[in-house]
Amino acid sequence: MGEVNRIHFIAIGGSIMHNLAIALHRQGHRVSGSDDVIYGISKLKLEDNNLFPDKLGWDVNRIDDSIDFIILGMHAKADNPELLKAKELDIIIYSFPEYVAKHAKDKIKVVVAGSHGKTTTTSMIMHVLKHSEYRFDYLVGAQLDGFDLMVQLSDAPIIIIEGDEYLSSAIDRRPKFLHYRADYNIITGVEWDHANVFPTASIYKTQFQQFINSLEENAQVYYDASDSDLLDIVTNSNKPNTTGYLGLSGNRNTVEYQGIKYRMRVFGHHNRKNMHAALLVCRDLGIPIPQALTSLESFEGAAMRQDIIRSTNPTVYRDFGHAPSKVRATIEAVVENHPGQRIGVFVELHTYSSMVDTFIVNYAGVFDNVDFAAICFDQAAYAIKQVEVLSDEKILEAFKTKNAKVIKSKPTLISQLEQLEDLDVLLFLSSGNLLGIDLKQFYK
Repeated sequence: MGEVNRIHFIAIGGSIMHNLAIALHRQGHRVSGSDDVIYGISKLKLEDNNLFPDKLGWDVNRIDDSIDFIILGMHAKADNPELLKAKELDIIIYSFPEYVAKHAKDKIKVVVAGSHGKTTTTSMIMHVLKHSEYRFDYLVGAQLDGFDLMVQLSDAPIIIIEGDEYLSSAIDRRPKFLHYRADYNIITGVEWDHANVFPTASIYKTQFQQFINSLEENAQVYYDASDSDLLDIVTNSNKPNTTGYLGLSGNRNTVEYQGIKYRMRVFGHHNRKNMHAALLVCRDLGIPIPQALTSLESFEGAAMRQDIIRSTNPTVYRDFGHAPSKVRATIEAVVENHPGQRIGVFVELHTYSSMVDTFIVNYAGVFDNVDFAAICFDQAAYAIKQVEVLSDEKILEAFKTKNAKVIKSKPTLISQLEQLEDLDVLLFLSSGNLLGIDLKQFYK
């Protein structure tokens, strides 16, 4: 495997950070880490790999000159004591995208960026490459069937990267995707998100202008041609190799290409767009589109995307949707997939952006085509994010609905679910824990 390094992760509990730590540990590197809170799957996986810190919290005694380099997670603040000690000792400090970019510098690189659909599109490419027996590295923002970790770094000639626009670390304020400078790039859309660091839609879109401008002149860019703001950004970039894409022909979970129909396990127009983008990159990597489509017939999606909790009476879906574009696309997909059926939707406001009054208005109209709607939020989450709690009236006004329920506690949510009648489909959308309810247990 080459040189063995002593690596310390500050904020090891993050979703990508703990996967990267485990990947490097399994390669034989000497890995340690710290964090002030680690829970859920991160805790279990770190414990299984003997990488869980001896104690939670920050400790400067963990940092000494035996460390070859630090990998710094976004959760750690700029005044983190371990970070300050590492600076004092002049230890090399990478953000995780910076480290991944360093590892990938001589590989064929694919980056999937955009405000929505990037995890699913990245996952589709990975699924096709695996079925085609390609050797490749990857970084993806969700757990996938058939892949043990969310990160793999090896000597493979290709790397597939989900390119996030969020900041790299407390001391590297660049969006993560600016590090990679990929050969093949996808941008799925530029609908405003992350209002805590990009306070206006214009500032948010500027990040994608910088992303395109950071690419080499001969880099290929595929972009959603139905997004007018993205089209403007691409047109003004003057990059020669830009190609727009739209959704593949099809309906519900069927895709048609060159007169042949393929039956997919994922559904909806937004997934047909994701699929089109993935197919274009797979073609560039040497896999014919019909072969790639055949592989995708067995693609079940990334974790927390169109997860089926219950298959009937009612059909229950759980999805990660945590921003207006994601919520809108997922609701449209479920409505398309269940024509004539009565549909209920529960959306949890969990991210900082979704709790801000200037941003929440972007949810207007998402419930227009459903039969029941509820907006959930935990008031404690507002306190943690230091955001003023919005009144029920403001929330309903922002969503442009008077009939939706506002639910603020687990008992109220359970009571509401027990009262629901005559609904054929239920869709739950959140990047949080849905007020603590275990849907699989509730609907077993």
